Amino acid sequence: AVKQSTALNAEAGRREFFGTAAAAAIGAFGVAAPASAVVDYEALAYLGGSNVVDLNNANVRVYLKMPGMYPTVAGKIVSNGPYASVADVYNIKGLTAAEKEVLKKYESRFAAFKPSPDYVIDRINNGLYR
Repeated sequence: AVKQSTALNAEAGRREFFGTAAAAAIGAFGVAAPASAVVDYEALAYLGGSNVVDLNNANVRVYLKMPGMYPTVAGKIVSNGPYASVADVYNIKGLTAAEKEVLKKYESRFAAFKPSPDYVIDRINNGLYR
């Protein structure tokens, strides 16, 4: 019976502690502080949500929407950036004439935005597997 009352006291103590801590936090700040994280990336649509693809930040799988691009040409694009302009993509070493033709076919659908560390890290492997 002694152990049971000790366990109940400990549980009551935790509830009281967290209730007091929460009340103190709300009392000290008045309201919850707003988060200061970057929520919106201005070029988010170009990561795969539109017809235009950002060469510097989009994941390799975005090129699945463009027949002939994935996996070879797309792999070369994401492995060789960043690009100052769309024209820089033609300077990738080892591009064949056929691969350059595929790039030319979709050139109007490419953009070259400033590389963002939040997205560049996932360009080759974003953790999606078949």
